Amino acid sequence: MTQSQQLQCALEAIDEANQADPNREQVGNELLPKEVAYSQHMTRWLHELEPQPSERMQIACRAQHIERWTIPRADFPEGRKAYYEWRQACGRMHGRRAAEIMAKCGYPKTECERVETILTKRELRKDEDTQLLEDVACMVFLERYFAEFYDQKSDYDREKWLRIVRRTWGKMSPRGHDAALKLAEGMPAHLLELLNEALAEGS
Repeated sequence: MTQSQQLQCALEAIDEANQADPNREQVGNELLPKEVAYSQHMTRWLHELEPQPSERMQIACRAQHIERWTIPRADFPEGRKAYYEWRQACGRMHGRRAAEIMAKCGYPKTECERVETILTKRELRKDEDTQLLEDVACMVFLERYFAEFYDQKSDYDREKWLRIVRRTWGKMSPRGHDAALKLAEGMPAHLLELLNEALAEGS
């Protein structure tokens, strides 16, 4: 296969895997499997932040949540420690599945391992590709899921919300910050106020 054929093969295989998601998300006039919708958001934001992304980054962003529904959060105890254990378990699975798909599509072992490392986020801050993936994921959260999450967690106090926003901000690069500030201009007033308060106190 040529490189473009390999990329098409990998993206189509990821999309096919995510079609099995029993959860749904409304995107425009379509009701899509949730992880199909999420992967589309990731791809769109990748191209917003990086106009000419590498093949590995296109695959990593598409596979960021591949088959995530197979490791439910409910399988882990409550609490922050268990939450991070769940996130790490998901990251390892996503990386492994992406690497398996890439190998079947003809990518060399080194490139498969590279994408697996990116998806486990072991080198966040140290690795440009991993940081780009994190920026993309944060933008998707802020654009698509922040408002819904805020409504679902109405029992959280103000300080907890400020910590969540600061943690999200702290994971992003200056490029991600610039994009997030532009996006924030269209946020609901209560979320924009929360963001501004978090950044003002965190500066």
